[in-house]
Amino acid sequence: MALNMRPLADRVIVEPQEAEETTASGLLLPETAKEKPQQGLIVAAGPGRRDDAGKLIAMDVKLNDKVLYAKYAGTEIKIGGKKYLILKETDILAVVE
Repeated sequence: MALNMRPLADRVIVEPQEAEETTASGLLLPETAKEKPQQGLIVAAGPGRRDDAGKLIAMDVKLNDKVLYAKYAGTEIKIGGKKYLILKETDILAVVE
């Protein structure tokens, strides 16, 4: 499904990857015991931010990058029954390679 949204400036839209539903020993975790996801896939990215002189500073991340982000970062939105996060580039901690 294509997103009908384009983030502005240095923002990205991330599709969070849900946490594991079972423990290493095979126990099923209830919804309340699951950790909030901190990893996801970038599905849309803005062009970058502008410096004080108006020059465009390109983003360090791109479409389809798998990223780690701060636990309570961003704004959660729901589109077509799926959850997404809108994050600033500074909320992204690392790119998983």
